[in-house]
Amino acid sequence: MDSAIKPKRHFKLKMPGAFVILFILTVVAVAATWMIPAGSYSKLSYNQTSSHLQITDPHGKISNIPSTQKELDKLGVKIDIHQFTSGGITQAVSVPNTYKRLKQHPAGAGDITSSMVRGTIEAVDIMVFILVLGGLIGVVKASGAFESGLMALTKKTKGHEFALIFFVSILMVLGGTLCGIEEEAVAFYPILVPIFIAMGYDSIVCVGAIFLASSIGTSFSTINPFSVVIASNAAGIDFTQGIMWRVVGCIVAAAFVIIYLYWYSKKVKADSTFSYSYDDRDEFNHMWEIASTDDHQKSSFTIRKKIILLLFVSAFPIMVWGVMSQGWWFPTMASSFLAFAIIIMFLTGTGNHGLGEKGVVDAFVNGASSLVGVSLIIGLARGINLVLNEGLISDTILQFSSTLVAHMSGPTFILVMLFIFFVLGFIVPSSSGLAVLSMPILAPLADTVHIPRFVVVTAYQFGQYAMLFLAPTGLVMATLQMLNMKYSHWLKFVWPVVVFVLVFGGGILVAEVLIY
Repeated sequence: MDSAIKPKRHFKLKMPGAFVILFILTVVAVAATWMIPAGSYSKLSYNQTSSHLQITDPHGKISNIPSTQKELDKLGVKIDIHQFTSGGITQAVSVPNTYKRLKQHPAGAGDITSSMVRGTIEAVDIMVFILVLGGLIGVVKASGAFESGLMALTKKTKGHEFALIFFVSILMVLGGTLCGIEEEAVAFYPILVPIFIAMGYDSIVCVGAIFLASSIGTSFSTINPFSVVIASNAAGIDFTQGIMWRVVGCIVAAAFVIIYLYWYSKKVKADSTFSYSYDDRDEFNHMWEIASTDDHQKSSFTIRKKIILLLFVSAFPIMVWGVMSQGWWFPTMASSFLAFAIIIMFLTGTGNHGLGEKGVVDAFVNGASSLVGVSLIIGLARGINLVLNEGLISDTILQFSSTLVAHMSGPTFILVMLFIFFVLGFIVPSSSGLAVLSMPILAPLADTVHIPRFVVVTAYQFGQYAMLFLAPTGLVMATLQMLNMKYSHWLKFVWPVVVFVLVFGGGILVAEVLIY
């Protein structure tokens, strides 16, 4: 009898890569436009040129009405007219009770590839931002500042490694709940991932401390203008309604995520084979870690390298300041990063040990090329949404959802509403987009079951963002592509968080219904 004990084989969920998953979903979206009936609500928007409200009916006919509260009340749109005229709501809003079935508008086989191309074109502002970020990273790496700074940091943080994860997670939660940091979070990977690797952590910890933490903050948004504020406006209420529930929920959720990250990071630190992404460890480390060197000139932390690293780090708080207080969007953020890149290229290319013009330009190009895949992922995901919208099936799903919850009791109503927003989060991954499309239709249903409308807004937050931890149509695939992480590895780590958001969030919703 062989006394040797064979190692236990664990089940491994094998899934295709990001590009294949998005291609399959594009094909599924095209097929759905043949099976789901087409239909549309009338859409209401404000025309800045004529200062009139503009209604586009399901057949595309446009009519203008005076921009007064009286006209909005006639339409059943319970939104303050000031939200339109001041620019608070810039996207078209669905008009209640105007849904019409339309002639089927199915996508064809050619739309599979054309939607990918058009989605990429639509996402070009984000893509340019990511490419510039990649170029900036490439130049800083080539300067040697990363390596020297990392060696200095690891000496100072010895024995207190989790403190950095804790600090980053808190900042990301605050960024999510206050200003909805999502796509912007990709800018923090280049500066933090090499540090986490040097501390002995894996790719899961990197995504958890940045993407997961910021998304938890957004799930429990308090004053985030891109979700709770615009959703409350579209629901016809003040966003401060229910804010204490969201504050308490955000504190509890942040504590949960930090404890979960502490448990996981402690396990990985003690035994690297515990890592959910251990299979890809070598490839991930090769991509992101800063190789050590015995060359004193290259490893010494010179004044020039300190200046380069200071400039690189300064770019990120400036970006956050611009987004929060100056209304920056991706073109402006890309321009800001490019300005820092040019200054760093000059510092890196000149001097006795400078790389020269060709050296710094090649470093920028190589850095940008390393993130081409990430940029394309964002465009391909956008293409799926184009297929669903142009197939005129998104409003049909919304109409079905509104009839599904009619005449339910309060607690049952809000839990079903949570599930509806969970599903809609896959179809419409944009928080502001889903808010203006769904709130004018679904929020008034709260009146029929005698509960406050802010509870529906809260259900929208919990439901949509629980899905966005998973949905390939959102930011997940771009994040995983950036860190070369398998989707199956991410699912294994994130599913407890999704369950927590749905169960804990559902408990908050039922409590709100019963108390009010």
